[in-house]
Amino acid sequence: MKQAIHPTYYPAAKVKCACGNVITVGSTMEELHTELCSACHPFYTGKQKLVDTARRVEKFKAKAEAKTALKGVRGKAVKRAAKAAKAVAKKVKK
Repeated sequence: MKQAIHPTYYPAAKVKCACGNVITVGSTMEELHTELCSACHPFYTGKQKLVDTARRVEKFKAKAEAKTALKGVRGKAVKRAAKAAKAVAKKVKK
């Protein structure tokens, strides 16, 4: 085997979870950060936990509410007017 081509191995590397749990493992990185571990993962705990870092769930819910609000509206002109009013309200909100 060639010498000096392999990364440094740390037998006591620390893995830090967002929940505060710290695990010691062997790794080529001295310190690792993770969002979920065996202490807080829903598969191991049996509790449902929602991790939403990019607000995707909120955006999806907003789109779903908008669709249900327009569902009862009939006609293209009425739908266009509702969408235009929504766009104006969104610009005013910013």
